[in-house]
Amino acid sequence: MNTNYVLLNNVEHADLNVVSHFSSALGDGAAAVLTFPTEFENIQREYPILLRKDTQGGAFQAVAILGLQKGENLFLDDDAKSTNGWAGNYVPAMVARGPFIVGFQESEDGDAPQPMIYVDEQSPKLSREEGAPLFLEFGGNSPYLDYVSGVLRTIHQGEEVAREMFAALDEVGLLEPVSINVDLKNGDKHQLSGYYTVSEDRLNNLSGESLQALNGAGYLRGAFLMLSSLGNIEHLVARKNARL
Repeated sequence: MNTNYVLLNNVEHADLNVVSHFSSALGDGAAAVLTFPTEFENIQREYPILLRKDTQGGAFQAVAILGLQKGENLFLDDDAKSTNGWAGNYVPAMVARGPFIVGFQESEDGDAPQPMIYVDEQSPKLSREEGAPLFLEFGGNSPYLDYVSGVLRTIHQGEEVAREMFAALDEVGLLEPVSINVDLKNGDKHQLSGYYTVSEDRLNNLSGESLQALNGAGYLRGAFLMLSSLGNIEHLVARKNARL
């Protein structure tokens, strides 16, 4: 899918709306999306959280699992019970952000680059005729744009926390490879492979000094949230079975 990110502004984009519905046709069909420690509290209630290695730098990244095979998002639901096409109570930030990202713009006075909102003008979620407006009639931010700003803040702050957190967990040996085998009621089998998770055994046997360091940095709670999220794999399988 082609993208064309430009700096969002209330002149060129004064009459721009965003279709806040979720569907495969609108680009929401991913089976896994990046997630961040800044939203783990909400994510772990509904989605399994696993780790994978970034293909470029090899750093660990967290992902929320939404489906069991490529291009399958089991939380997309167009029935009458779901007003926005999403069956879950919490929409992961990387989905909720829609066609927006945080970019950095150089300042004219030589200060550090400032985070700004950029919009993908090629996104199918943009419209001049329907959807939620981005700006008020006289130029102020709409409630929807304020919401998006909060979502982007969750991502931006979460990226920084994630790098340090996962490196710290890896340094004390808490991360291990995991493969999850799934048997469906129709006999089909799926495997979630290439992922990592927190080792519960190693966590239980971690030295007091390491536990104290992780807890002091705020990373220990994140590790427990990742572990507790794995119970959602059963719910994911139930969603899949319900569609067979």
